[in-house]
Amino acid sequence: MDKLSITQWAEDDRPREKLMRLGPEALSNAELMAILIGSGTPEESAVDLMKRVLNDCNNNLNTLGKRSISQLMEYKGVGPAKAVTIMAACELGKRRQMEKAEVRPKLDSAEAIYQYMHPKMQDLDVEEAWALLMNQNFNLLKAVRLSHGGISETAVDVRIILKEALLANATIVAICHNHPSNNHRPSSNDDRLTELVRKACQTMRIFMLDHIIITDGRYYSYREEGRLS
Repeated sequence: MDKLSITQWAEDDRPREKLMRLGPEALSNAELMAILIGSGTPEESAVDLMKRVLNDCNNNLNTLGKRSISQLMEYKGVGPAKAVTIMAACELGKRRQMEKAEVRPKLDSAEAIYQYMHPKMQDLDVEEAWALLMNQNFNLLKAVRLSHGGISETAVDVRIILKEALLANATIVAICHNHPSNNHRPSSNDDRLTELVRKACQTMRIFMLDHIIITDGRYYSYREEGRLS
């Protein structure tokens, strides 16, 4: 009986689809390596090929990382490109282990937000609007530029803010924009945007921390001014 290739497997069993559905932690080492090499041989799927390679390494990734390119190429179905890919993956794993975890900026105040965003905005001659997406500890998950344009105003789509917040699993959102005029006082449009975002966040049970207007040397905070509760 001919052996099924990975593309003939049930979709739920294919490594790529399985990773997308369940996350990388749900896959075996052989399945993860199979994603990297992409294909096996007519007689052996990529997963089975990598099971065999790993079995010869006592199923130990550290041992696999010590294999040379020529040793990996002794396996039918592993050519130079696949051998190099395996070695590169092992080296990246080793380098990750040696690096410290990234420290996310803590943006729990208007001052902290201003200090983080001012270098990005101080030289702009048009308005930009950004959303700062945070976890429950006020650590920044992602900074998203929402718009770039106008001298006196810039358009912001509230739906984009919510979409980005949900995709990042953010529980706290702050928005900020600059005033090229260097007048830090909010406009009626700024007030309207603040209220729209506040209501949208409230509906989605996301905490709106602040709306900061940034100028070169000063800022305006809706929360510090008591206009967000």
